[in-house]
Amino acid sequence: MSHLQTLLAETPYLAYSYAYPHKSAYRPFTRPLPLQQIWEPEDHTDLSLYIHLPFCEYRCGFCNLFTLSNPQDDLATQYLQQLRIEARQVRDQLPDFHFSQLAIGGGTPTYLEPNELAQLFDILQKELNTSPAQIPCSLEASPATLTAEKVALIHDQGIDRISLGIQSFDEQEALSIGRPQKRREILEALELVRNIGIPTLNLDLIYGADGQTIGSFRDSLQQALSFQPEELYLYPLYVRPLTGLGRKPQQWDDHRLTLYRTGRDFLLERGYTQHSLRMFRRTDAIQPHDTQYCCQTDGMIGLGCGARSYTSRIHYSSEYAVGRTGVAAIIAHYLEQEPESFASAHYGVDLDREEQQRRFLIMSLLQTTGLSRDFYSRTFGGEVLSHFPDLQELAEHGLARITADTIILTPAGLERSDTIGPWLYSEQVLQRMETFQCH
Repeated sequence: MSHLQTLLAETPYLAYSYAYPHKSAYRPFTRPLPLQQIWEPEDHTDLSLYIHLPFCEYRCGFCNLFTLSNPQDDLATQYLQQLRIEARQVRDQLPDFHFSQLAIGGGTPTYLEPNELAQLFDILQKELNTSPAQIPCSLEASPATLTAEKVALIHDQGIDRISLGIQSFDEQEALSIGRPQKRREILEALELVRNIGIPTLNLDLIYGADGQTIGSFRDSLQQALSFQPEELYLYPLYVRPLTGLGRKPQQWDDHRLTLYRTGRDFLLERGYTQHSLRMFRRTDAIQPHDTQYCCQTDGMIGLGCGARSYTSRIHYSSEYAVGRTGVAAIIAHYLEQEPESFASAHYGVDLDREEQQRRFLIMSLLQTTGLSRDFYSRTFGGEVLSHFPDLQELAEHGLARITADTIILTPAGLERSDTIGPWLYSEQVLQRMETFQCH
């Protein structure tokens, strides 16, 4: 039995490969790397900007994001002051950068009070000469933290996409995954967003919660579609290290797979197009902006504690933790940093040529458009099947179609994305992830 067959036999849900390498493969650099030096060979014209706000009203049981629930009263104020200093330093190091898209995540950005959100937008404008009205901008939110005042501010700033973490419209299902929420709050938040006219609404739903049935999942999907969201993300529930959820039995995999297929078919039959295992977009939805950003090749600058940045070779961030003690300690260190420390990268990973190729492959293959063999060849000067001959095995098992132009996952392959992604990880990255000492 091959390695791929072994992994496929274990579970369809090995790991979510939303980025490569995962932060658990990061380590302290032997010496600080000046930002000017690591960005000098890069194209600065189509960068993505990410702002991380690591605060929430509570930590959901399924969450392994870098966030701190119920922070002390003045912590957000201190954080925004330091974020301004970091933004100013990065701007001074990279004065000619140009952002083509912006995302504000966390955590829950709408945990901030309206005056604090206004400070954030002031930082973007004054320190980075960037405004959500100028480029595509997405902001993450939770129903419990949205108010009419915040939604009006978000709209007035020109944010054109808001992503609401609903997870489930069923209160008991949400509670079973450590998310206490009221259905009334969800509906009120959705009405606020829809009534004010933010162009793109994304809703996140989770499948695999205790007590969730095909019927109850369809009910949540139907309720979501009553608000005509432009996008939906369907996330399989994961049992994650250092989170509040315990182990689940083997049959849970089969149940999650059944729920995924139910959700996929439900959305495809109602005018949505699938873009990845998780992402569905309404076919008639208009993209509010045209962006030239390409996730396989263009860089990203992340600001804030927990944000990652990457060039084609260097990926860097603050240190990583999930547990409250570790997250609090890393945020405390961030607040104590001297301004000049933000001019260098201190923690991350240096990708050699093969790792860059792997990243390109993973980021392409796990999308429904698949990998363009010509784009790969033009980027790396070689043939993808020569570099990764094991890809032929995907076709042999009916998981991918390989043509002269593309390598595209079949529906059977797409639903195994969370196994195929980790299968493509290098031994070096896997070893670093396995030996990571999490706080």
